[in-house]
Formats: sequence, C-alpha cells, structure tokens
Amino acid sequence: MSNTWNIYLLAIVSFLVGTSDYIISGILDKIADAMGVTVVAAGQLITVFSFVYAIGTPILMALTARADRRTLLVAALGVFVAGNLLSFFLPSFGLLMVARIIMALGAGVVVVTALSLAAKMAPPGKQASSIATVVMGFTTSLIIGVPLGRVIAAAYGWEYVFVGIALAGLVALAVLFLTIPQMEGDAPVPLGKQFALLKKTKVALGLSITFFWLGGYSIAYTYLSPYLLDVAGMSEQLLSTALLAFGIASLVGSKAGGYSADKWGVSFTLIVGMILHVVSLLLLSIAAPSTTAVFVLLIVWSFSAWSSGPTQQYNLVTLNPESSGVMLSLNQSMMQLSMSAGAAIGGIAVGNVSLSSITWFGALGVAIAIAASLKLSRLSLQKKVAG
Repeated sequence: MSNTWNIYLLAIVSFLVGTSDYIISGILDKIADAMGVTVVAAGQLITVFSFVYAIGTPILMALTARADRRTLLVAALGVFVAGNLLSFFLPSFGLLMVARIIMALGAGVVVVTALSLAAKMAPPGKQASSIATVVMGFTTSLIIGVPLGRVIAAAYGWEYVFVGIALAGLVALAVLFLTIPQMEGDAPVPLGKQFALLKKTKVALGLSITFFWLGGYSIAYTYLSPYLLDVAGMSEQLLSTALLAFGIASLVGSKAGGYSADKWGVSFTLIVGMILHVVSLLLLSIAAPSTTAVFVLLIVWSFSAWSSGPTQQYNLVTLNPESSGVMLSLNQSMMQLSMSAGAAIGGIAVGNVSLSSITWFGALGVAIAIAASLKLSRLSLQKKVAG
C-alpha cells in the first residue's frame, strides 16, 4: 500500500477517534435516560474524557518518545478499542466513566502519533497537506460521525454506537499493522521545557484564546442535543438533520478560516470569526421558537466557531516558530482542557440556571477570547513599531 493510502487510513483512524470524542453531545439524552442519571451528570462523560486526554497525552508521548511509531500507534489504538468495547458491556454509569478514561488515554496518543506518521510518510513538500488530511478526518466526525451516531442510537440504542467504533477500530488496527512501515521515534522533549513556554506573555495569551474560544463553544455544544429537543422543540428526525448541517458548516468554516487568514491576516480572521460566534450564540436563545431561524443560526455558529480553528493553530506557531511542534502539542492539550472545562461549566449552568442559559455562558467565554486576541494583537503591533 502506498504512503498516500496510508495517510488516508490514518485519517479514517482520526475520524473514529473524533466520533468517539464528539458523539456524547449527540446522544447525551439517550445515555442519561438509559443510565437513569441527569443530563448534567451524563455531560461529565465529556469533561472526564477531555481532561484525561489533555493531561495524559503529553505525559504518555514524552514517556514513549523513542518507541517505534507503528508499534505505538497500534498499541494506543488497541487501548482505544478496548475503551469503546467496555462502553457496551459495562452495566453502570460509574464504570462507563472508567471506560471513557481508558478511551481518552488511547485516543490522545493515537491522534498525535497519526499526525507524526503523516508528516514522516508524506512526499517532500507535502507534509502540511498530509497533516491536514489527518486533521480533516477528525473534523469529518462532526459531519458524518455525530449525526450517524444519533440515528444508530435512536434505532438500536446508544451502546451500539461504541460497538461500531470498536469494530471499525479493530479492522483499522489490523490494516495499520500490516501496511504502516516501522519508524523510529523522536528525541524526547522534556515536559519542563514544554511548559517553560507558558512563561512567555504572548504564548500564554495565545493559549488563553484557545481556552476561552473553545471553552465557550463547548459550554453550548455539550448540551446541544437536549437544547434542540427541549428548548427549540425539534423532532428526533429533524435533530439528526440539524447535526448534519452543523457538521458540514464546521468543515466549510475551517476552510474559510484558513483562506481568510492567508488573505486578510490572523488577527482580523480570529476577531471577526469570534464576534460572529458570540452574536450567533446570543441570537440562538432568542430564536428558539422558530425552527428555520435556529437552523440558520446553527450553521452560522458552526461556521464562525470552526473558522477560528486553523487560524488559531497558525497563530500559535507564529508566536514561537522555533518550537512549533511543542506549541501545537500544548494547543492540543489546551483544546481538550477547554472542552473539559466547558462541559463542566455547562453542566453547572444547566443544573443551577436553565438549559437555555448555555448559549449566554458560551457567548461570555468567547467574548473573553476576543479580549485576549485584541490584547495579543496590540502587543504584536507594539513590537513591530519598536522594531
């Protein structure tokens, strides 16, 4: 099998991980009903997954830095598959939480290793596009994985979503072992050296943009399915369609964000995208009685939210070009931490205020990210003037 096909295979693995990560938001009400817990409690399945992913991944990658990449990928995918299978067999909510922890430990190593392999297997000059292909697999899970998971959960039960992911993962594991060439690991970068970058003001500000932008998004997205069912009054069939439209808009927004950053600059793209993000969230709560308006605002929200994704990745690399790999790794951890925090804060909002309040709290988080982005832009401008 050619390296090009191997890279597409890595994208499929990334799709499976992304689906397992995001699917909880699409079937949150199903899990809550089946397990006899509140929607808020079920939402903490996302909090735990994202937190373990964020903390565990850099530690595990540092410990396994010298390991053969194929062996590491296959082993991590095996752990991920085991976590998904346990989600089907375990009888209680507490044990389901344990399964999510196992899943997260495998998922983080799978994604980082897949990105590393894609860069190493790419033809000269094609490293960036190969990495983008793997990332696209993760993004595509929002378009196909989440709405398809909702349909499967409605027809057969939420457990079968994870069985499907596990079976696909087992097939991918066998194919990867047979087709991916053995590749040496890298010289380990000590965790202390990685976290030392956080002492730099511009780096800390840059990562805070990620935290509040994606955290604000996660507050609302975690409880999107219950929100659309209970607040907007959507039917089960219409919800699956809405999740599909939301996913497609995320892909288009991601592409548009990259184009805009190249054409009009990072600061402009980030700030305009996040302003649109805030406005769409605020209007969503007002427009709840109108299905058409909710559909439009969902598309605008997803488009604007994900336009910040590639832009922010590039933004962080430019802040510290000599440590681009470490910056991207830190950003991955920050993204998962923000999703964990967002899911937790969203749960507090739903439990203590109301389900409809998640859009307002989400908008507040993104507004803080706008302020951080403006501050970073001002610091960069001052440096240019001084230079």
